[in-house]
Formats: sequence, C-alpha cells, structure tokens
Amino acid sequence: MTANASTTAPLAGSRTLGLAHYAARGVLERVLARHGATFHQQVALRAAITTDAPRTPDDLIAQVQDSLKAEPADIRATLDELLAKHLLIMDGAHLRPTDAGRELFAAVGAETASITARVWGGIPAEDLAATGRVLALVTERANAELAALTA
Repeated sequence: MTANASTTAPLAGSRTLGLAHYAARGVLERVLARHGATFHQQVALRAAITTDAPRTPDDLIAQVQDSLKAEPADIRATLDELLAKHLLIMDGAHLRPTDAGRELFAAVGAETASITARVWGGIPAEDLAATGRVLALVTERANAELAALTA
C-alpha cells in the first residue's frame, strides 16, 4: 500500500496498529541483531542516553516499564545485560551510558535512518499529524485500561 492508497486503506484499529508495530520492530530487531543487541536493550539504552540527568537503576526501570509494559525484574535483567556488555556503568547510585553504549546507539540510529526515511517518506504531513494525535489518544486510553486491570 502506498501513501496514495488512502481511499482503499483499512480503518485503523488494534490489528492495523499491531501489524505496523511488529513490522517496524522486526526491521529494528534485525539491525540490532547485527550489533549483538536486543529490542529491550535498545529501549533501556535509549532511556539512559536521552535522559536529562543520570538515573538510578530504579528510575530507569520505571521509565522503561512505562514504555515496554514489562515486568521490573525483566527490565532489571536487561540493565544487568547492558552492564555486563559495558554499555552502561554504575557511577555511584546512577547508571550512565559508556562511550561504547553511545557508539552502539549512534550506529543503530545511523543504520535505521535510511530505512525510516523510506518507511515514512512521502506520507503527507497532515496524515502524520492526524496519526500522531490518534496514536497519542490510543496510548493514553490503553494505559488507563492497563492501570485499571492492574489496580
């Protein structure tokens, strides 16, 4: 389907959202595998690198849990993997990315940039804006439902 196929496109829903997510994630996971990293490691590394201030392990776990909806013990295991690979280090009570961690993050970003441009390129700005609004609303509502289920 192309960006011009909007008149015959299916209505957005959980299935179309899931298919898009897993297609994009599949691309990223193939790139990450070439670098010996996993999707969860990339999400945790991104959180550590893009934060304004160094995070404690518990703070980073909470931030990653908000993104992945994974169990804290699984996220802690991911942080342990990043520490073992020397992509993160403990600096007192805080986790900091190493130069190797920053290099991996940059390399994956550079490798996926052209793929991202091909995937998103040519989609009209107004379609991207509408999609962004819808996805933000779906995320908000799904997070509320998840909170209700876990309360």
